[in-house]
Amino acid sequence: MLILCDGGGSNSSSYYIFKEDLQAISNRLGIRIRICHYPPCCSKYNLIEHRVFPHVTRACQGVPLESIETARHYIEKTETTKGLKVVVRLLEKVYKTGRKYAKDFKETMTIQFDKYLPKWNDTAIPEVI
Repeated sequence: MLILCDGGGSNSSSYYIFKEDLQAISNRLGIRIRICHYPPCCSKYNLIEHRVFPHVTRACQGVPLESIETARHYIEKTETTKGLKVVVRLLEKVYKTGRKYAKDFKETMTIQFDKYLPKWNDTAIPEVI
């Protein structure tokens, strides 16, 4: 599986907590997961930002988004003449802040950093149990 990620936020290429969670998913699914991060300030190459966000912005234009319900309503109205429709799903999960990766994770992880741009590209390989 190949996943293209933005370079910032909680899935940053330098965060080992993200790599630890990625390793856990790879282990659970039993598949290799390759992650390629866009370099900092290069999210302009992220296709979803160009194909979806301008239309969402237009649908919400001039509307004060004072509640989640209002934002959801206007974002769901996003559509284009070529058939783009946006589905909104509210995640009510509370995410913990300040999480730390396990002390021995760096030594025991099966994540391989790519030869080409190892800072931004790596692969989680499922651990053999």
